[in-house]
Amino acid sequence: MKPFLLSFAMAAGLSACAAPDRPVLSAPAMSLPDDFAAAYRPPAGEGELWWKGFNDSELNRLVERALAQNLGIAGSRERLRSALALLDAERSDRRPQIDGFGEAGIDAGLGDGGSDLRAAAGLLGSFNPDINGRLSAEIERQLSLTRGAAYQIADARRLVAASVALAYIELKRSEERLDLLAQSSDLQERTLNIVTLRYEAGLSANLDVRRAAADLARTQAQRGLIELSRADALNSLSVLVGEPASDPLLLPDDDGGIPQFAGGPPRGMPADLARRRPDLLVAEADLAAAAAAIGIERADLYPSLVIPGQIGLDALGPLDILSSVLGTLTAALDIPIFDGGRRRAEVRSAEALAEASLYDYRQTLLQILAEVETSLVAIQSYKDRLDALADAIDQSEVAYNQSNALYREGLTSLFEVLDVQRQLISSRQDYVDAQAQLASAIVRMYSAVGAPTDMPRDEGLPIAGEVPME
Repeated sequence: MKPFLLSFAMAAGLSACAAPDRPVLSAPAMSLPDDFAAAYRPPAGEGELWWKGFNDSELNRLVERALAQNLGIAGSRERLRSALALLDAERSDRRPQIDGFGEAGIDAGLGDGGSDLRAAAGLLGSFNPDINGRLSAEIERQLSLTRGAAYQIADARRLVAASVALAYIELKRSEERLDLLAQSSDLQERTLNIVTLRYEAGLSANLDVRRAAADLARTQAQRGLIELSRADALNSLSVLVGEPASDPLLLPDDDGGIPQFAGGPPRGMPADLARRRPDLLVAEADLAAAAAAIGIERADLYPSLVIPGQIGLDALGPLDILSSVLGTLTAALDIPIFDGGRRRAEVRSAEALAEASLYDYRQTLLQILAEVETSLVAIQSYKDRLDALADAIDQSEVAYNQSNALYREGLTSLFEVLDVQRQLISSRQDYVDAQAQLASAIVRMYSAVGAPTDMPRDEGLPIAGEVPME
């Protein structure tokens, strides 16, 4: 027992004087503006779920369905379960470990030909007092990775909600374009009928008929592309809600058109992004994990201690069950002396990776700021564009009616009629596209600021960031 006591005392002294310092890295302080530069301010609305600001019941249903059924979100939950299990595994290393053993054999004598039956059984145990802090650093690293996995769920929900809204807007845009295609075709067919009648009356040339027919054909040729866009949007929605594209989504045939935004939750300030954007919180968790990794590598520069023990029963012969009881308790001290510089190189590598994580965090924050600013400018730009296009449609409708009347009187050419007609059709198409672009820009703005998605607590899983310390 004396050697053990001596070894333990020596190890305790070493741990007191040689415990490594574990670095602590937090999100770096960055100079952020007090407010966003863009002038647009989204109107306030009731509730905290931004997609409800569109007042579209079908959109609400699809988003809620996707948040409940999306396979990517489900995968993120399972990765969190894995991270929690690994965290429990790392914590278990701080506790004593006990294993059982048993063996049996026959000792055969070569001289007298006799043999004995030998059996042994017992318990093996070990304990790591973590004098160099490696186990604690490993726990801290896995704790940070687990928090990051929890934030990944929130980020997956953020992206899924935005993707559903964008696909739904594209679906409604395609439907509006199909309706507009029918209107444009009807308009051009009326023009073609007028030109045909004038040609039959000898008042127009056959060239005019062909020009009018060509414009109608070009308009009708857009149908295939629009239907393709509609199918793509429907298929994207199917994937987002976790169902095969062949299964219908049972969307109602309503005339709601592209959803118009009425109001939503506050946009927040630039400083709020650090706590609201889940992907930024993931980057912060990665930063903490990188700091813990430095602690792991530094710990290997210091002595480590393991205390193994054993207690067992040894029997010789079937009747000698308790012939001997053996018990041992030792201390194994590992003191690093010379490794050719490998351990210190691994420390430098971990420190460099931590510095890289710092730059990654700063880069992520700058990209998020740019996303928000771009989306705010886009919203204002599309609002202004809608106002201008509405005026262009009004003017084009008046010009079309005037040119038609003049053409019937033979006071203008068909070229002028067709030109004004094209302007009218183009302005109407641009207006529909601008409506969709405005709605999409609002979606991207709320996704960029990290607006909450009302993430529920999964049974047995923590909310993002609420990973138990012990």
